[in-house]
Amino acid sequence: MTLVLYFVVPLVLLALGIPIYVILLLTAIIGVANTPDLPFSSLQTVIFGSLDSFPLLAVPLFVLAGDIMGEGGLAKRIIAWAMSVIGGIRGSLAVTTIASSELFGAMSGSAVGCVAAIGRLLFPSIRDGGYGRTFATGIIASSGAIAVIIPPSIPMIIYGISAQQSVPALFLAGILPGLLLGLMASVYVLLYARIRMVPLTSKARWQNILQSTREASWSLGAPVVILGGIYGGVFTPTEAAGVAVVYAVFVSRFIYREVTWRDLWRITQSSMYLVTQLMIIVAAAGAYSWLITTSGFPQRLVSFIAELQLETWVMLLAFNALLLVVGSFLEPPAAILILTPLFLPIVQTAQIDPIHFGIIMTVNLGIGMFTPPFGLNLFAAHALFKVPLPTIYRGVLPFLAVYFATLMLITYVPAISLAPLALLKP
Repeated sequence: MTLVLYFVVPLVLLALGIPIYVILLLTAIIGVANTPDLPFSSLQTVIFGSLDSFPLLAVPLFVLAGDIMGEGGLAKRIIAWAMSVIGGIRGSLAVTTIASSELFGAMSGSAVGCVAAIGRLLFPSIRDGGYGRTFATGIIASSGAIAVIIPPSIPMIIYGISAQQSVPALFLAGILPGLLLGLMASVYVLLYARIRMVPLTSKARWQNILQSTREASWSLGAPVVILGGIYGGVFTPTEAAGVAVVYAVFVSRFIYREVTWRDLWRITQSSMYLVTQLMIIVAAAGAYSWLITTSGFPQRLVSFIAELQLETWVMLLAFNALLLVVGSFLEPPAAILILTPLFLPIVQTAQIDPIHFGIIMTVNLGIGMFTPPFGLNLFAAHALFKVPLPTIYRGVLPFLAVYFATLMLITYVPAISLAPLALLKP
């Protein structure tokens, strides 16, 4: 009965197209109604308690900061700077897309925001620069996923809250995996450009590099301020998100002067709608996760897995397969909040480092954001560029292969994630 109520029914409702927050809330309500010892008042406490978290406050602030940076000229100057440095190499425009996504991710942590900000500026140039429409949508949709992996990462914040792990440690552990994904994708696009004989762009010149660096200095300063402040002990990740908003407003309004106060109000309203959707999911997932935990299902699942006596590498492979499937249907925050209470006891029993597992989960769900048929980045690219979904699907397939190969390295070489944590030790 527990399996049918908590898993089969939600999957059926999801297939029918019912919103995920409705499914989670409905399942939680039915579960409480069928559990005599649980009063309905406890459900209300859990729902509001899921949102009563200081680290969670970083999520809406980073979303707002990313939206302001995207429209306030910071993203545009990041792209111009990357292009001036990488120019003259066959495939430099594609590499610029990846590098710009890395930098934008280090400022905002929003995948869809990255697709919108970077895609609007680079899609026409990539499409008309010898790469074609299919490749252009593929690289933009896949590069946007890097923004949820490179810190500061919104899914890492939510995992840290759910798994009770250090958010700064997760951020530090995510740096090398995020850079590795960008490096592997860059190698692929350089080979692609050489095979297709994509036209060369203007050569990099010191004069252009110096000029673009000067113009982009405030944009390049954003990741330094955000991450430097966190690891320098100046402020917490949540406070860093607030600093990011203030920095984005100051630079966009007073330095670049590309937005007005009316524009900032419009951007804030747009961010508010997105954050509201996200917080509803967080609250509903909190109730659902609490109900599963109180039902004792995670303990029974741990016992069942233990009886199978699986090797750790097989268990990790199974986690990857499941997370990739889930990530193609659910947004990372919802997936993390639902699955972490189930997976964490198994991870701890198998003596897998929870920080390492958090990175594995984040990378999987990041890849899921551009995995057909329902990856969120695919729909964002479809809406922005008016490209048919089948064309986008073909465009992302090579990048899925590259990212999956990199995922295997991250999964089975824990040092990629854990080695930087030595910097946090006194």
